[in-house]
Amino acid sequence: MKHLIFTVLALAVTLVTAPPVPAQDRKPVVVELFTSQGCYSCPPAEAYLGELADRADVVALEFHVDYWDSLNYMWHGQWKDPFSAPEHTQRQRLYNVAIRGQSGVYTPQMVIDGRFEAVGSHRGRVTDNMVRAAKTEGKLAVAVAARGGRLQASVSEGAAGAADIILVRFQDRAETVVQKGENHGKVLVSRHIVRETHKLGTWRGAQTALDLPADAAGGDGMGCAVLVQSPNHGPILGAALCPKGPSS
Repeated sequence: MKHLIFTVLALAVTLVTAPPVPAQDRKPVVVELFTSQGCYSCPPAEAYLGELADRADVVALEFHVDYWDSLNYMWHGQWKDPFSAPEHTQRQRLYNVAIRGQSGVYTPQMVIDGRFEAVGSHRGRVTDNMVRAAKTEGKLAVAVAARGGRLQASVSEGAAGAADIILVRFQDRAETVVQKGENHGKVLVSRHIVRETHKLGTWRGAQTALDLPADAAGGDGMGCAVLVQSPNHGPILGAALCPKGPSS
């Protein structure tokens, strides 16, 4: 997988005086799907995530893991997922330690707000967890808007203590013809495929704002989201999608 890398200059963030985050701003639920194009049971979960990606009350993110890449499926051989990355597998493992108390992983798995998990194709279970997550008290209001020619993220004040402010860059949509492995012969459509995550700074309870890297949104079918997450892959306290640019 070809990784997208920010330049040192682009990684620099500027802390600024935080403008108020409007009370009416949405506090969406974050749904992370851990999947692989080599997994036969994953396409239904990816289709479901595609539906969630179009909802205004959800930040839907698709992480492709790499542990399917080396598996042989009879005479159909191996299929290396072009979007897979070891850091996605590590994120999933750390979630499972935090949520399930074990490092074992499976696909398709959806993690909701860093608090709950479910089989990604079990819509009823996922929906129940999304409702539970939406009712969580103390969630932060996060907003991303264009200010002074670049994107700026704003986070409301709260009482949850320190948390990481994370930028996630994703490809909005991709269509892949799978030639080998369990899904050989299928055309898979993926949405909000995570290509890179990067910690921008730390939220410490006060109302905060920071500038995103100049190429955060990317363009050419790319998008981004900002997550405020408790350390060590803990609960997600707030999130927002970046506004779409002209070429997104």
